[in-house]
Amino acid sequence: MNLEFSGEMWFWKGPAPWHFVTVPDEECHDLEATAAVVSYGWGMIPVTARIRGTRWKTSLFPKDGRYLVPVKAAVRKAEGLDVGDVVTVRLTVDV
Repeated sequence: MNLEFSGEMWFWKGPAPWHFVTVPDEECHDLEATAAVVSYGWGMIPVTARIRGTRWKTSLFPKDGRYLVPVKAAVRKAEGLDVGDVVTVRLTVDV
């Protein structure tokens, strides 16, 4: 499954701070249909993500009926991204 969407990067300050882009509702519904087949522990979904020219492997976090794409520091640095930037994310669900 391949998905593409745009969203705003935001920062979570919790005990393990991280940057995320939230997957829009429509794409979350598509992911839910696949989750039963590919998810592991806590409903995490393994994906290959891409923003601009940077690609990385990660897992989508389920949160409040949606999914979050974690964007690690190396990706943010390579693409010059910061909180509030709207980015286009391409996801390939790893089956």
